[in-house]
Amino acid sequence: MADKHVIKTQWKGDLTFQTQIGEHKLIMDAPEASGGKDLGPGPKKLQLASLSGCTGMDIVSILKKMRVEFKALDIEVQGELTEEHPVHYKNMHVIYTITGHDIPLEKVEKAVSMSEETYCGVGALYRKAIPVTSEIVIVEG
Repeated sequence: MADKHVIKTQWKGDLTFQTQIGEHKLIMDAPEASGGKDLGPGPKKLQLASLSGCTGMDIVSILKKMRVEFKALDIEVQGELTEEHPVHYKNMHVIYTITGHDIPLEKVEKAVSMSEETYCGVGALYRKAIPVTSEIVIVEG
């Protein structure tokens, strides 16, 4: 039987919510301009963070197995919102920036491809609903 994840979220007043994820607590809130107190990120932006974390963990694991040495991996996820309600992301774009000395592009491309096509469940779910594109930037250093 497949695993089942369960989280619990409590309203803390105004537009603030606290989510219990295992032993971790996360505060979500709206910006002050929207009636919140800006005590934490909003739920939509957490969708972007989930994608970056999911694919990032995959890529680090894959590159380590390929014995690719790198100093840093930065992942930026851009999401374009619809104008009509319900407001949601109509597309996402992921920019992988990897820093190191003589980074082999073909291995990074393979790791990204493996994450996007096989391993990252967050990206797989998003791709069923919206276009998700990506690019790779290699920084020598």
